[in-house]
Amino acid sequence: MMLITRREGKKLVRYAHLSTGNYNPRTARLYTDWGHLTADTALTADVEHVFVHLASQSRLPKLNRVLLAPLYLQRKLLEKINKLGLVAASGGRARIVAKMNALTDEALIYALIQAGQQGVRIDLIVRGACMLPAQVPGVTDNIRVRSIIGRFLEHSRVFYFRHDEVEELYLSSADWMNRNMLRRVELAWPVTDPVQRQRIVDEELLAYLHDGVDAWDLLPDGTYARVRGEHRRLAHSAQAALMARYAGHDDRRAG
Repeated sequence: MMLITRREGKKLVRYAHLSTGNYNPRTARLYTDWGHLTADTALTADVEHVFVHLASQSRLPKLNRVLLAPLYLQRKLLEKINKLGLVAASGGRARIVAKMNALTDEALIYALIQAGQQGVRIDLIVRGACMLPAQVPGVTDNIRVRSIIGRFLEHSRVFYFRHDEVEELYLSSADWMNRNMLRRVELAWPVTDPVQRQRIVDEELLAYLHDGVDAWDLLPDGTYARVRGEHRRLAHSAQAALMARYAGHDDRRAG
């Protein structure tokens, strides 16, 4: 995260840049991340509170929107997953789609399994290590896990929660690993603008759930199977579509 405080006329205005990856000029050539530049007063105030807390070790006040690790990011995610489980158990429609680099945090894994057993439909896009067994009959029937291995090193973390018509979408710097949740300073923040939120859902979630070129699905026995469509040349590639859509534009840069 980055915070700029600028004098504009007689008042100070804050601008924050929040990123799902770090600011590394070398890895930015290989990784694909999301960067969120905002002047939203609630978000920029949260970022300032976090920087003051890190610099002075003063007590961190209650934040408006940012979910911060190691203090309570894991707890808030567990609350959201458990809430959706209750919604599904009572007959409501509940959905979780999460994209990350690794899923190894035991508490989050057990919460996802329970939510799936309660009827929540769950799709996980996990590029690397995943300790959750997907599609195991009678255990994780409602959970699908896939890994995307293509030209770019998919690095962004996107968390989508929905019950009935209510949607929440978060971008985050944190993988769902114990070290990220409990032993590092990480953050997640909501995307509240409906146009921005839909763009991220379309480009970062739906595109990868329908990828028929670079996707591998996790099988019940723990192995991965390459997704191969009947007409591979015509199959959808999320990364190829991204390059074609933004060729010559700087809207969404790697890094």
